[in-house]
Amino acid sequence: MAVKGKPENLSLVVHGPGDLRLENYPIPEPDPHEVLLKMHSVGICALGTVVKVGSLVKHLKPGDRVAIEPGVDRYNLSPTIFFWATPPDDGNLCRFYKHNANSCYKLPDNVTFEEGALIEPLSVGIHAYRRAGVTLSNKVLVCGAGPIGLVCLLVAKTMGAAQVVVTDLSASRLSKVSKETPQEVASKVEGLLGCKPEVTIECTGAEAWIQAGTYITCSSGTLVLVGLGSEMNTVPLLNAAVREVDMKGVFQYLAISMLASKTVNVKPLVTHKFPLEKALETFKISKKGLGVKVMIKCDTNDQNS
Repeated sequence: MAVKGKPENLSLVVHGPGDLRLENYPIPEPDPHEVLLKMHSVGICALGTVVKVGSLVKHLKPGDRVAIEPGVDRYNLSPTIFFWATPPDDGNLCRFYKHNANSCYKLPDNVTFEEGALIEPLSVGIHAYRRAGVTLSNKVLVCGAGPIGLVCLLVAKTMGAAQVVVTDLSASRLSKVSKETPQEVASKVEGLLGCKPEVTIECTGAEAWIQAGTYITCSSGTLVLVGLGSEMNTVPLLNAAVREVDMKGVFQYLAISMLASKTVNVKPLVTHKFPLEKALETFKISKKGLGVKVMIKCDTNDQNS
């Protein structure tokens, strides 16, 4: 249900594949278990300030700054609804947005909005290393230097991994590198590290790197699949089985205390900032791979924090 009256809620609306439009909508009214948020920073992961709470919400109040859990239900294990502008939901790229209160987490005072907007990728990195069982002596390979790969690097350093190597594959180099077999890529990484890594964190979702990650990881090591690519991939399972390489998926979010304690510094990951009015430009930049984390600022009164 929407509040009657003049539309005041500028929103990025999905009309179809590749068809995004900025339109005005009424400010929504929160249901009993929801909160109405004044959106601040959105980089897929989103932050906002509570402006109104539903009748049954007890743990949040107007003025609270919150990070938004983008999924409903235990979405790593069951069917999910996401609020990243995936139909039929238009997402949270808007001035005002309502969300389930139990999926909103209050930010500590010393965590900025932009830091909070990076909780989601940071959480993925933390969970990936927990799944991998990283210890202080481990050598780690991170495949992919996008936002998720870079936070995996930060988390690896924080957890005290002995050595971390990060690889990346830009579109402009794809044709050259694709001529190398996954085994050849694995051999190069082994030469760089001096041995096969005990843990490989695969953040690209590309089939070639999933294959290479299997060959790269040492016997009895762990390959954690973080990147989301094609539904079906050809993987050298026999090689993994014979060498007892564990393959683990990861798709879960958690992580505010690490930011509050200043254990990691995620601020350098924000490379571009745009007001909501220029949201369509951010997708062009991301598509070209020109930035790391592109932040859309929804609050007209604060475009910096």
